[in-house]
Amino acid sequence: MSLGARIAWDDTVLPFQLDRSDIRGRVARLDGVIDRVLQQHHYPAQIESLVAQMTLLTALIGQTMKLRWKLSLQVRGDGPARLIATDYYAPTAEGEPARIRAWASYDADRLGDQGDPFDLIGKGYFAILIDQGEGMAPYQGITPIAGGSLASCAETYFAQSEQLPTRFSLSFGRSQVPGQPEGWRAGGVMLQHMPKASPLMKGGEGGSGEDGLLASDDILEGEDGENWTRANMLLDTVDALELIGPSVTPTELLVRLFHEETPRVFDAQPVAFGCSCSAEKVRQSLSIYSAKDIATMTTDEGIVTADCQFCGAHYEFDPATLGFEATEGPDAAGGND
Repeated sequence: MSLGARIAWDDTVLPFQLDRSDIRGRVARLDGVIDRVLQQHHYPAQIESLVAQMTLLTALIGQTMKLRWKLSLQVRGDGPARLIATDYYAPTAEGEPARIRAWASYDADRLGDQGDPFDLIGKGYFAILIDQGEGMAPYQGITPIAGGSLASCAETYFAQSEQLPTRFSLSFGRSQVPGQPEGWRAGGVMLQHMPKASPLMKGGEGGSGEDGLLASDDILEGEDGENWTRANMLLDTVDALELIGPSVTPTELLVRLFHEETPRVFDAQPVAFGCSCSAEKVRQSLSIYSAKDIATMTTDEGIVTADCQFCGAHYEFDPATLGFEATEGPDAAGGND
């Protein structure tokens, strides 16, 4: 495959449907997006791995939602990896890329040399939050950390909270194409059974998943269950290099995996790194504070500073312009959108 063909599929999410099986899915290929996300911070290798996984999951899940504005994924735990947060912003116009940003909080003193980065999360929860913008009620769904990976957590969320059988196959890491600098590449496939008018849960109370949580086998039966099992067996044959490319295009991958399932593809969605922070948003977040509170935030140089955790943008403000007791008009000394 030519370099041009590789670049055409980089940082895209390709929607598809398996007509024979009543299953929809997505194929994601990310390289520049993950590089940009991780360049904002100097994370240890284990944390980089978790952020890369969450960014890939966010690209796959975000594209399935009919968003007007923003989808957020969060993993919070009691281990050294305290928080991994990602945001997916829907395209603002036809042909525009969706935007993704990600950030992690961790306790460096507790990281150690644990083998599996997922173990650094410990006990906690996986959450999906959907914000459809002004005038719309936000949605939040939460499930416990379950399984042995972030992908398993997402699968449990969809089974438990949405009763939608869902499967992810992910691959990611640093790689180098001959003649090109080393960088991050990631790829994945998401399968999801089409929703039914009245979701079915077999077997009464409780599920077969960890701690009694629902799993796909608890939701599907009969022909639907057989179709789901068959599609998952086909996905099990995927190779890590097929997922990330660059030698196999997403369309070639779908034909290789699911040619008997009658795959049908739709327009690919480009994705890019992007942050929504701005000086005005920081100012709004500080509008609830009194002049006394603002004074405690003021540096010895007489300014209030703020840094975006996602993109690293730095903002500086005149304290007299902040809070509900501001005595002067807005006068941000710096910052970028």
